[in-house]
Amino acid sequence: MNRSTMRENAFKLIYSLEIQKTEEVEEQIDLFFESNDINDKEAQKYITDVILGSRKNEKQILENIEQNLKEDWKLNRISKMDLSILKLAIYEIKYNNIPYKVAINEAVELSKKYGEDKSKYFVNGVLASIVKEM
Repeated sequence: MNRSTMRENAFKLIYSLEIQKTEEVEEQIDLFFESNDINDKEAQKYITDVILGSRKNEKQILENIEQNLKEDWKLNRISKMDLSILKLAIYEIKYNNIPYKVAINEAVELSKKYGEDKSKYFVNGVLASIVKEM
């Protein structure tokens, strides 16, 4: 499984957890692997790291997003899809040392595939703003 596919699966699980609001995260990770037939150990390690790491750092990640929204925007106005993409990308950039250009490009690609028409511009803008302040 290539890194883009791993990233897409991590995004799907982040989104699923965003919708469910469950505390049984590790159980959900195992169920996700089982139901999506993910047996690749490297993929499992990456996805588990992203999920647990983004949950552990969620407060800081959400603060980063909120600080980089336009004045009239609030977190609750962002679609769950875009929020999940942003969480993944910010975690990768800030906590996983993925080059920001790679993380932003992958996030924009995910937003094109799963988001609304303007999602790619929104995701790109927020991430670019976060990178500038780093």
